[in-house]
Amino acid sequence: MSVGAELQLDDEKVKEALRLVIDPELGYNIVDLGLVYAVLVNDGGVVNIVMSTTTRGCPATNYLTEGARDAAWSVPGVEFVDVTLTYEPAWSPQRMTAGAKEHLGISDGDEC
Repeated sequence: MSVGAELQLDDEKVKEALRLVIDPELGYNIVDLGLVYAVLVNDGGVVNIVMSTTTRGCPATNYLTEGARDAAWSVPGVEFVDVTLTYEPAWSPQRMTAGAKEHLGISDGDEC
């Protein structure tokens, strides 16, 4: 494998870095909580992240968006990061992974 292939920047590498950002209220990472809606890696190392918070006016909004930006910047090959906050669609527990639901004591059987 060439060195260039090892340094290939992709959305999965950025998502792995984003898993280091822990929501301070829920105690779990923002990717598995379903707060990260999209990660787009563009030419030139430009990364666009679209994310939400659990509620509008969440007191941890700046912490989470700055954490996402800083985590993405930590990935080799990233040259610019743009984090967009959205509430469309609104976040819901259905966006969480099974592991996040288990961590928070939410049963899949509780969902409609």
